[in-house]
Amino acid sequence: MDLRPFAAGILLAAGFAMPAEARIICSIVADAENGEIILEKGDCKTRVTPASTFKVPLAVMGYDSGFLENAEEPALPFIKGYPDWGGDNWRQPTTPKRWLEYSVVWYSQRITEFLGYERLRDYAEAFGYGNADMTGDPGKDNGLERAWIASSLKISPREQVEFLRKLVNHELPVSAEAMDAAMEIVEGRDIADGWRAQGKTGMAYPRKTDGNFDYARPWGWYVGWARREDRTVVFARLMQDEKKQEPRTSLRARDGILKELPGILAGE
Repeated sequence: MDLRPFAAGILLAAGFAMPAEARIICSIVADAENGEIILEKGDCKTRVTPASTFKVPLAVMGYDSGFLENAEEPALPFIKGYPDWGGDNWRQPTTPKRWLEYSVVWYSQRITEFLGYERLRDYAEAFGYGNADMTGDPGKDNGLERAWIASSLKISPREQVEFLRKLVNHELPVSAEAMDAAMEIVEGRDIADGWRAQGKTGMAYPRKTDGNFDYARPWGWYVGWARREDRTVVFARLMQDEKKQEPRTSLRARDGILKELPGILAGE
């Protein structure tokens, strides 16, 4: 199936300072060890599409199932007809590490295709990942192609944080090796006060009542964890723009929460 018509609906994200035409839906930070909520502001209970943040649990599934071998294998070729709206970076041979770095949709689809609908659903249910609904768009039988992209799968910021707690604490019902391998390929960066953060962006457009995408109001996610010495925290930020703009929503969500996080933790 040629998914290019959906292109604008899922491209992942970029961004810096948050303009006035955007609002933060939720910011939540929790202690990974005991689950204590350090910060919770906004609506952190309502479920929306996970968009490309789903690549984190999908990486765990990929390693646990044996489809993913390590950070560099399997290296899969781009084939004409695959989604390529991500530009030249999506038209290259792609490894697990590169998949997350450039958020390559077609690589996700090769993993879900390998897993199949029932196994994908079973993993999501076992992980407690939102509503675990992998059916896709109503009547289109496209769950393996896009359930996580403004479609059937939905998750709240609170549920994102709870999933991440299970991941960093090795409490998911998969091998420790699968969890470690998945965490290894998640992008990381050093932030202030000695913290190192790892996380994943995600961006998608909501649907209007007629089923078309609302290109004026994209969601932007950033979810992840941060470590310093023997302490780990997990966090999620969800934003929504009020008009289409650049830089993209999810990287503004990322840059905002990473800038604020050390101060949040210093002031608890």
